[in-house]
Amino acid sequence: MGWIIALIVGGIAGWLASKVMNRDASMGIFWNIVVGCIGSVIGNLIANQFGIVGSVQQFSIVGLLVAFVGAIILLGIVNLVQRGKVR
Repeated sequence: MGWIIALIVGGIAGWLASKVMNRDASMGIFWNIVVGCIGSVIGNLIANQFGIVGSVQQFSIVGLLVAFVGAIILLGIVNLVQRGKVR
């Protein structure tokens, strides 16, 4: 059951991050989930350095925020590689 919740939270975080970074037109639901899940890993690595624990396998607002911030960082890196600038 934890993987299903992680996919749902990852999809929401990826979708919100794609809206913020103006990448929603180029991404579908599959890529939103991928970006959200990878962003969750990135966000958790960064959050753990500050003592913030956000688990995505049990839904929590902190876990969603950590995944959202990580997804924004990931999309920022993708924008740098593809376009040479962060939008």
